Amino acid sequence: MDTYLAVDVGGTQIRAAIYPSEGVHPLTVKRTTTQATTADGRGNTPLERLLWLIDSLWEAEHPPKVLVVAAPSPVNPHGVVLEAPNIPGWVNFPLKDELQKRFEVPIAIGNDANLAALGEWKFGAGQGHHHLIYLTISTGIGGGVIVNDQLLLGDNGLAGELGHITVLPDGPACGCGHYGHLEAVASGTAIARWVEEQIAQGRPTTLGNTLPITSKQVAQAALGGDALAKEAIQRAAHFLGQALADFIHIFNPSLVILGGGVAQSGALLFEPLRQSIHQHIMAPGFLERLEIAPAAFGDEAGLIGALALGRSLISSGAINK
Repeated sequence: MDTYLAVDVGGTQIRAAIYPSEGVHPLTVKRTTTQATTADGRGNTPLERLLWLIDSLWEAEHPPKVLVVAAPSPVNPHGVVLEAPNIPGWVNFPLKDELQKRFEVPIAIGNDANLAALGEWKFGAGQGHHHLIYLTISTGIGGGVIVNDQLLLGDNGLAGELGHITVLPDGPACGCGHYGHLEAVASGTAIARWVEEQIAQGRPTTLGNTLPITSKQVAQAALGGDALAKEAIQRAAHFLGQALADFIHIFNPSLVILGGGVAQSGALLFEPLRQSIHQHIMAPGFLERLEIAPAAFGDEAGLIGALALGRSLISSGAINK
């Protein structure tokens, strides 16, 4: 039986799955932490642990048709990870070459949010749409764009960094080092940080004074009626709507998909976000057929996206086993 090996590398854990030639239900899933402070037989570095995890799934007599890795970083066409901020040493890191030294099958590397967009279009909420925007709102903000049934990659494979547009000039620092980016004001990290700042200024809240606060706690407090928490979600939704209006002007999609932990806030986020889009859109025509939907895949988004890319590469003949 033909199989596909998909891997999702995150800052805290690495997951790998073997998929059959049809469907999106894995035959086997394994995971490990991305780093280790003490020796545990899996190595200490992210690369050592990635290799161990793939080895643990590898069947020498029946290797997969392709190995695809979703990486938390922009990735160039040569499979070089440009900068993964939460993975030490992965700056201009030749991940594809490192894997090709060990595994004699076709290998592809992609940005995790780009691949999540591809997976949602192929297997999830984006099925039937030809133009869509995918935005994942979690610790950071990533994205991907489908145009004419094709994942938009750009000249050097780096397109889709939707979290790094400026929405608040001279705003807070982003993890990339610049200021006022969407990620810096509307990600889960940014929501929690803003609430902590407001508490430090004496704002009343049911969240208490125990730090750090998480965006999940903020969402739960908002659902419970906490005024400060509701304001934090609405503030993030305002900036998300502002950015999405810009993206809608540029790409004219029929669908916007929102994924990531913050998007699980449901109507608490979606309603003010829709209001913000309407406030910032230049003409009603852009919204005539536009749908806004939650992502179909949660933690599996990276794996499903890697699977989608692997099958696409094989079916198109771009790589051959």
